[in-house]
Amino acid sequence: MKVSDGESGMGSENIDHGKSTNSWSRPQFDDISPKNITAIVEQTAELNCYVKRLGDRVVSWIRKEDVHILTSSIHTYTGDERFSVKHPESSDEWTLKIQYVQPRDAGIYECQVNTEPKMNLAFTLRVEAAQAKILGQEDVYVKKGSTISLTCTVNVQSTPPSSVSWHHGGSVVDFDSPRGGISLETEKTESGTTSRLLVTQARLSDSGNYTCIPSNANPASVMVHVLNGENPAAMQHGGSCGVFCTAPTILLAGTTLLISNLLR
Repeated sequence: MKVSDGESGMGSENIDHGKSTNSWSRPQFDDISPKNITAIVEQTAELNCYVKRLGDRVVSWIRKEDVHILTSSIHTYTGDERFSVKHPESSDEWTLKIQYVQPRDAGIYECQVNTEPKMNLAFTLRVEAAQAKILGQEDVYVKKGSTISLTCTVNVQSTPPSSVSWHHGGSVVDFDSPRGGISLETEKTESGTTSRLLVTQARLSDSGNYTCIPSNANPASVMVHVLNGENPAAMQHGGSCGVFCTAPTILLAGTTLLISNLLR
């Protein structure tokens, strides 16, 4: 088992399991931090525990699933170097840091003080595997000269992506290219991040695979087909059906009329 010092200005210290003190001088959790934490895969999670009047008592972090002591005082008692404790000198803060969070890290962690009986404060860590999503079908059909509109959503609330890029084929979409008519709209709200790619006056060369790549989520892709005169039912046209959705409707109406005549 590896033992290492955490982030602190303190030197090494022995763990004191002394007897309890009077109630007026007992340690007390400062209940100011959220107890339900959501982290993104590969990012850093911090579970903030604050203890008042600690005195000569010791704060430990325990993973409840296997009752493993991860840290005690400023020392780390695990071979997993992703775990550490942060304790600014003379502060009440004892923060458990987990770097490069993985799905297996999800669960309950306890901040524990070695009073008698022991004091425990539970924190629940949820790990999100962020995934982008492009709204609509996997294949998008547009008419030459119309507008390609692709909307990518990233429903990560805790840590929105710092950026969202778009690729066409193997190249980054160039918004300053001589072609012109390409724009990007990005909106960040409480429910997540939305990135909308607009390509006006669609050309046949605009066909191909389009990929939305958030900085902190798995990418998503769709295949765009720019057609010259063809008329598939799934064609996108200015955000509405337009004339391209009329053919199935006319066919359905004709079929209904034929059946009606046969039943007479």
